[in-house]
Amino acid sequence: MMKTVMNWKQDDSGGVHVLRAAMLPVALLAMAGCHRGHNAGVVATVNGHAITRTDMDKAYKDQLGDTQQEPSQEQADSLRLNLLRGLIDEEMVEQRAAKMNLTATNEEVDAKLAEMKAPYTEEEFNARLKSSNHTLEDVKHDLRRSLTDNKLLNKEINSKITVSDTDVSSYYNAHKSEFNLREMQYHLAGIRVTSVASAQPGNLQNSKATNDDEARKKIQTLKNRLDSGEDFGSIASNFSEWPETAPNGGDMGFVPESQLQATGQIYSAVTKLKAGDSTDIIPLLDATSKKPVGYSIYKLLSRDPAGQRELNDPRVQQAIRQQLRDGRSQLLKNAFYEMMRDQTKIENFFAEEIFKNDAH
Repeated sequence: MMKTVMNWKQDDSGGVHVLRAAMLPVALLAMAGCHRGHNAGVVATVNGHAITRTDMDKAYKDQLGDTQQEPSQEQADSLRLNLLRGLIDEEMVEQRAAKMNLTATNEEVDAKLAEMKAPYTEEEFNARLKSSNHTLEDVKHDLRRSLTDNKLLNKEINSKITVSDTDVSSYYNAHKSEFNLREMQYHLAGIRVTSVASAQPGNLQNSKATNDDEARKKIQTLKNRLDSGEDFGSIASNFSEWPETAPNGGDMGFVPESQLQATGQIYSAVTKLKAGDSTDIIPLLDATSKKPVGYSIYKLLSRDPAGQRELNDPRVQQAIRQQLRDGRSQLLKNAFYEMMRDQTKIENFFAEEIFKNDAH
């Protein structure tokens, strides 16, 4: 089950959360209105495995947190539909991993849990657990899912990606000017959530906050998931409301120091990071009113001093190799998930229920 995870700091090597845009399948439209018997407590099945209304409502409650404003019925149904899509995808991936004997073991989960707990005393850890309204079993469940996803993706995708020296050389020759730095450059990735309801999200989930309260809750949920070890690029692709960067896993490219200095709080936060680390949540302020219009998180990928970088520079080769690998990985992931969905029998009774009740 998808949950909001506690705010614990880890590296970014965790599993990828497998969510994409929530769309009503064409096949569903064809069978809308056709009543098929099923348990009222079951909202979907994945290859016959039930996802219960309790599962969906728990995810819905976790997503809302302590939000004071109650969503309208239409907003609530839309959110539940998105969350159910996520639960379906999680079950689909877990079934695929189980068939390949890639489900994370108890030993792997315990090792990751120990890594998570390492920065804290037992009392501090338990206090964070209590404040988040999660149990230790909740944490282990999320860790098992994350580790299992990661193992599956490594087996099916990452292990099959190769970047040759010729690939690296060709890219460098075609983009040599990009490696001539006239000033310090910060290679950044970002996740942004805005309270502007009319803005286009541009992410795979078509996930959008519609007011400040929703934006605050959403960015905190994403921060918690990042801190629990989930991949920054995957979170950005699925949930960031930054159309220019979300399709590239939040990659903002290289930002000159002079340009970054003009951002004030962002510059101050980024310059304190080590490569691979992420900032805390930073408010996006309206230039006139100075009131928050959104929230952001930035990850420092690298910090590069001024000057021409040659192809024989290990940093250049590593950066090019990683960029080519990430691009191929994202393409293969998208194709892999669509293939899995094509090969999975999914019945979404909740979607049918909404369509039947609201389509007049």
